[in-house]
Amino acid sequence: MVRILLVVIFLFSVESCTAAPQQTAVFQTGADQLDVLIPLIKDKRCALVVNHTAVVNNKHLADTLQSLDITITKIFAPEHGFRGSRPDGETIKDGVDIKTGIPIISIYGSNKKPSAEQLEDVEVIIFDIQDVGTRFYTYISTMHYIMETCAEQNKKLIILDRPNPHGGYIDGPILEKEFQSFVGMHPIPIVHGLTVGELAQMINGEKWLENGAQCNVTIVPMKNWKHTDVYNLPIKPSPNLPTDQSIKLYPSLCLFEGTVISIGRGTLTPFEKIGNPKLKDMPYAFTPIAIDTMSTNPPFKDETCYGMDLSTVTVPAKIDLQYLLKMYQAYPEKEKFFIPYFSKLAGTKSLQDQITKGFSEDQIRASWKPGLDAYKAMREKYLLYQ
Repeated sequence: MVRILLVVIFLFSVESCTAAPQQTAVFQTGADQLDVLIPLIKDKRCALVVNHTAVVNNKHLADTLQSLDITITKIFAPEHGFRGSRPDGETIKDGVDIKTGIPIISIYGSNKKPSAEQLEDVEVIIFDIQDVGTRFYTYISTMHYIMETCAEQNKKLIILDRPNPHGGYIDGPILEKEFQSFVGMHPIPIVHGLTVGELAQMINGEKWLENGAQCNVTIVPMKNWKHTDVYNLPIKPSPNLPTDQSIKLYPSLCLFEGTVISIGRGTLTPFEKIGNPKLKDMPYAFTPIAIDTMSTNPPFKDETCYGMDLSTVTVPAKIDLQYLLKMYQAYPEKEKFFIPYFSKLAGTKSLQDQITKGFSEDQIRASWKPGLDAYKAMREKYLLYQ
């Protein structure tokens, strides 16, 4: 009997050792780490630069902080508004958030930078917005202006970092100074491979703020995230990027916004299709219409566009120029294909020139290499993650 009992105990011990669960590291955004954030802002008058993506455990950061008795004097709203429901380019108006009662001040439109008067009752600004990792996505331009005004007005900035869904690769031409605008403020490639926290370090380190000013910024980094991690955004970052596929295609297709080609604004799947009414030989057709909260006056509204359906294509980790080259070749009036906005988005005039001269994708990509090599070397200094 004793012998049987010893055997049972031995087998149980072996099973317990082999079945011990593996401890997996838990991913956390900067906003998830309230234990780090609250001591930094306790008893401070705070302003938030946030939109609908600033969520902690399915609850908006503004609601979370209010419930913890943090004083929030105002919210600064970027493109698409505080609740993220306004279409691209639409002017955001000042107001009051119905749910929290907090005043909302627009920083998209004529007022892209908070004034000294607007910051009089603010000690700390908290930035928490999900970015998509491209130079022309305007949330990083908003961050630049917030950093600049914090430096000028001697205010503290806290950035709650979030993943870059395009963080695993770097691609595209480097922005040239003459094409600097709100859709491209920094000499970085289209796909820059940085989180907003890492980019903030680069902006300070390279002295890109007005007069080389330095922003007093604290970054709350993520836990257990790497640049190569696949990350599907749990909340759509803006009205016209509603799916993982649209976000994957965005770096390649946004350049079409500087051409006569529609990228599907006015449909429920923008950035998953391309077309134009004059391309009737192409196999796929769609008709843009006005859609409130997405696109109220899309290009080619109520006209049938013909082109390509990209909703199921495999998207490589690069700016895929094949679509741009194909559509340029197919369009019958090549002298009208590009509009001036194209060079702003590309950050250079050379890309348009290369396409019109018949350069191949390999030739175009080769011209990017020296700038990308120099950028990658600079980028290493500012990385917070592997």
